[in-house]
Amino acid sequence: MSKLRLAGKIALVTGGGQGIGRAIALRLAEDGADVAVADLNLETAQNVAREIEEAGRRALALQVDVRKIDVVRRMVSDVVDHFGTIDILVNNAGVGVFNPIFDIDERELDLQYEVNVKGLFFAMQAAAEHMVKKRSGKIVNLASQAGRRGEAYALSYCMSKAAVISMTQSAALALAPYQINVNAVAPGVVDTPFWVEVDKKFAKILNLPIGEHKRRTVASIPLGRIEQPEDVAKAVAFLASEDADYITGQTLNVDGGNVLS
Repeated sequence: MSKLRLAGKIALVTGGGQGIGRAIALRLAEDGADVAVADLNLETAQNVAREIEEAGRRALALQVDVRKIDVVRRMVSDVVDHFGTIDILVNNAGVGVFNPIFDIDERELDLQYEVNVKGLFFAMQAAAEHMVKKRSGKIVNLASQAGRRGEAYALSYCMSKAAVISMTQSAALALAPYQINVNAVAPGVVDTPFWVEVDKKFAKILNLPIGEHKRRTVASIPLGRIEQPEDVAKAVAFLASEDADYITGQTLNVDGGNVLS
């Protein structure tokens, strides 16, 4: 165990059943928090909740489609009903679709807006309603390096992640009077199943062998290695802790030096 800087805290992680979300949920538990794991796939959420309980923390698994506002609100209510409160919200649930600009259609835009923007906003709103009452709380949103700079074949994804950064800034200002910190983390190329699918898509778009786009992308990272989910989890755990009490409205790049801003 670490120094347990989150002991006694209740955390909710959306998209917590695999990849980055799983790493975040486990790290928050390692730091002492009890964790609700929400995911579209209930089985993966239950698996992560079981890992947390085996490590000696309390856990709750929830099946949640963040595109549905009533489900998002019920998710937060279920966490409060089960644990008695909510101290930390990590908005990790997300989706990425990649296409050339002339192949982007309304369905693609709607999907990424509903998951990456609307779902995130209403989770933030619902959690903040409880945090306001006790005048404390930490909200950490998952943005992306794609929200910091343009990508020729990821226009709609970049748009949605730029919106996350903007929402983080505005929510930080709105919630600062209640001592609620709102920040974001912007990962780069993370070694997850998501990036395997990204590589396949770019192989098709750019007529490359599978694996080549990923290889080239990793080769361009200044720190010289692909990012691990645990790299993101460490940053989230910091922003969720009292060590970050005087930080709000910020987006922390965790990308090996890809974006310098």
